[in-house]
Parts: sequence; C-alpha cells; structure tokens
Amino acid sequence: MDQKNSIDKDQERLLEEESGTRALVRPEEKTKVPSFYKVLILNDDFTPREYVVHVLQKFFKKTEQEATHLMLQVHHKGMGVAGVFTCEIAETKAYQVNEYSKKHKYPLKCVVEAA
Repeated sequence: MDQKNSIDKDQERLLEEESGTRALVRPEEKTKVPSFYKVLILNDDFTPREYVVHVLQKFFKKTEQEATHLMLQVHHKGMGVAGVFTCEIAETKAYQVNEYSKKHKYPLKCVVEAA
C-alpha cells in the first residue's frame, strides 16, 4: 500500500512539472454545531400567574397546559426553562419578555444561561 501511494505521488509530481499546474485540494469542511442556551424565567412575588402563562404562550409558543405547568414550576422552584435556543435567539427572547413585562409594569425577568 505504501509503495502504491509513493508511485501515485511520483506520477502527480511528474504531471505537475510537465503541465506547470497544480491541483487544488479543498480542505475537508467541518460543520460546527451551534452552542445552545436556556432561557430561564425567574419567580417573583408580584407577577400574576396568569400573566406568566400569557408570556409563555406569546413568546415561547407554549400550549395553555404547557404554560400552566411551567408557571407552576417557576412558582414552586424559583425558576423554569422556557426554551433552549441558539445564542442570538435566546438573547432576543429574553430581551422581548423583559421589555414586554416592563411595559406592562410587571417585574417578571428572563435570563439566558449556557445549556
């Protein structure tokens, strides 16, 4: 096998010398998997439960049942994962929720954390 590779390389070198051209070899492309981030909803003592359910449905496309379950988790455990996204999407969703809550005068907060 080594001898065959050696012969192939010698033939390539002769072809290059005769034609004056060289073959370009493309590097192997490696697809990088994007990093993912969790969007966490934090519990507070002032935001009504119904509002949290509304936000989960509006910004995270949760069903009413999913949103209610997550709202209860946030209420009892202090926080809950609203979704897992790429960095830009996670940051955008957290920003949207925080601004929407501020506009409606609720202290509901979302934060982004590496998954």
